[in-house]
Amino acid sequence: MLEKEQVVFLANGIEQSNLTLFDIKKLDTTVKNFLPGFQKGKEAIAGFEITKRDNHVSYLFAFIHTGDNYYLVIYSPNKKALAELKNIDMVDGNPYIIWKYNPAKRDGKNQDRKDYFTKNFGPAIRQILIPKSSSDIETFIGELFALCQNRLEADHLGEETN
Repeated sequence: MLEKEQVVFLANGIEQSNLTLFDIKKLDTTVKNFLPGFQKGKEAIAGFEITKRDNHVSYLFAFIHTGDNYYLVIYSPNKKALAELKNIDMVDGNPYIIWKYNPAKRDGKNQDRKDYFTKNFGPAIRQILIPKSSSDIETFIGELFALCQNRLEADHLGEETN
C-alpha cells in the first residue's frame, strides 16, 4: 500500500515542479480538505489538474486517503475515475505502483478489451516507478498519462467516439 510519506512527497513534488511537458494547476482543497465534486468521505491531501502541453489532454490527480489507506486517483476532466493507484511492489529495492487493466463494462466485450490492451500496450499489469527525486516527477506523470490514454483507448474498443 502507498504510504503517507510517498503520497505527500508526490503531491509536493508535483506542486513544486517546473515541468516542460505539462502545465499544473492546483485544485482547491480548502473545504474541509475535500475536493469539491469528487469522492465523498475521502479526505484530500492535494489535487491537481495536469495538462499535457502538446495535445492539451488533461487529467485530474487526487491524492486522497480514508483512515490509513493512501492513494492517487486519476480522473478524466468530467471526474470519471480512470485509475486508482494504491498498491506497491518492491522490485530490486525500488517501490513501484501496481495497476491492472480490468474492464468491467456489461456489454460482453471485456475480454476483447483486455486482448486489445495487451496486444497494443503490453501487459495488463503495470509497474510504475515511484520517483525518488523531484527530477523524476515529469517521467512519472508521463507514464500515468500513457496509462490513462491506453486504458481509454482499450475501453472504447468497438464504440463510436466523437
